[in-house]
Amino acid sequence: MKKYLLPYCDILAWCLMPNHFHWMVYVHSTGVDRTATDGVIPNHPVSKKTRNLNDSIGILLRSYSRAIANQERRTGALFREATKAECLSLCDEITPSFIGSYIKISNPEKEYPQICFHYIHYNPVRAKLVKNPEDWKFSSYQDVAGIRNGQLINLQRISEFELTI
Repeated sequence: MKKYLLPYCDILAWCLMPNHFHWMVYVHSTGVDRTATDGVIPNHPVSKKTRNLNDSIGILLRSYSRAIANQERRTGALFREATKAECLSLCDEITPSFIGSYIKISNPEKEYPQICFHYIHYNPVRAKLVKNPEDWKFSSYQDVAGIRNGQLINLQRISEFELTI
């Protein structure tokens, strides 16, 4: 994620689940100049002088899939479905039974980012993998809460959006 996402965006939240993942990002560039040291084979289809965010996400997913396949000594597709982006529904409030907290934001511009932020961090709780989001080490929750000093999320950008856990 550091190598392939951070040149294009700031990561606000992430969560790796057993069968899917979530990213919440703030995109600041859709294309960047490549250097000869980025690990892409010169005659490879994505060996353009510039690479865009979609190219980098594709490379990241293929690299991850290959690494897991090698580690597990398996073949075939790692992901069953095509990667997709989903828009979460807006609502006036989120009740405790949904994600473990109550959100009522008077500013609609801030409501959607806050809902996404909570949705991502509380996904392991909703899936009954842990009782508390801080117990799931495969997400940015511990970094936002100050429990861990992760290097992927941008705390300054999170504070600009006034996102809270």
